[in-house]
Amino acid sequence: MSAAARAGVPPFHVMRVIDAVVARQAAGLPTVDLSAGQPSTAAPVAVRAAASAAIDTDRIGYTNALGIPPLRAAIAGHYRDRVGIDVAPANVAVTTGSSCGFLYSFLAAFDAGDTVAMARPGYPAYRNMLSALGCRVLELPCGPQTRFQPTVAQLEALPDPPAGLIVASPANPTGTMVPGRELDALLTWCTAHGTRIVSDEIYHGISYGLPTTCAWTLGHDSIVVNSFSKYFSMTGWRVGWLLVPDELIDAVDRLAGNFTICPPALSQLAAVAAFQAYEELDANVARYAANRARLLAQLPTIGLDRLAPADGAFYIYADVSRWTSDSLSWAARLLEETGVAVAPGVDFDPVDGGKYIRLCFAGDGDEIERGVALLGGWLARQPSSYADVGSPGS
Repeated sequence: MSAAARAGVPPFHVMRVIDAVVARQAAGLPTVDLSAGQPSTAAPVAVRAAASAAIDTDRIGYTNALGIPPLRAAIAGHYRDRVGIDVAPANVAVTTGSSCGFLYSFLAAFDAGDTVAMARPGYPAYRNMLSALGCRVLELPCGPQTRFQPTVAQLEALPDPPAGLIVASPANPTGTMVPGRELDALLTWCTAHGTRIVSDEIYHGISYGLPTTCAWTLGHDSIVVNSFSKYFSMTGWRVGWLLVPDELIDAVDRLAGNFTICPPALSQLAAVAAFQAYEELDANVARYAANRARLLAQLPTIGLDRLAPADGAFYIYADVSRWTSDSLSWAARLLEETGVAVAPGVDFDPVDGGKYIRLCFAGDGDEIERGVALLGGWLARQPSSYADVGSPGS
């Protein structure tokens, strides 16, 4: 890919929505932000205390490229104690957020020209990073019929096996999950066909009934991406991690040392304490569950009744095709006229995303309810111009 083509990588539109929200708030205008995909809570008390102590006692200098040994050991302990699998600290790579984790994964596992498959809709940074690295992105159309997740049948229908497959469970923007037996089938197919799975597990810990399955429960061929941002409520601390197969750990180490030298040292020192905070963090998840239940009950009453199941994470992916096929301008008008901010579906699906929006329910429940009321009043004034199609939840 040329420099000009890399400069033309599509923007992440929700970041521009967030900019508009900040501008409204600075101007003193009322705003209900259902767009930003992050917890509304601060980092756990133990994390903040550890950060304060580190500032007073630690030099906060460079660390190992793959992270400080206590944090790598704590992450391995998390998998042993909470997930029930043995992970060697040597296979853990701490990264500057999951974003760097994806970058290292893609660079270590794939060559320019390789085909990497992903679900559509899906997190746009997968597509945009891979394209910038010269890979060919193959988007698998995943709608209600597959619960917005890729299937073995889709892979078998391809003319050639892809070099890689990205699986996200729970997924952004839909919140849908791949049950363990289906993940096992995907891993089995990929192993047999030389396809490397990159498993996005950054929303593990946030699910509503269905259990999450770590890809390493089923074998160590995949690359697992995780983060302190979502369940651990540490988005701005910019610290995540990878579980890396033996044959790729040296490549990831070299990439990390050259790209960032090391993850943020203060964040690493603080993150060790995150594994003391499960009770506090699970209380956050209970609040998300209550907000989810509210939205799933209230959105159909205002006309938004075509919703993805939201098995996990903290998103509702809603079909708005009754009113628009251009969710980008529609969401901008909604924000301007009501102060309610949502993420346009075009971020996640360049083909059909104009008919969808994403709402985040990680915030305050009463504020979310106010946003739904404002949205409902606004929808009642909008003409229904587009065909009524089948339900995403069906």
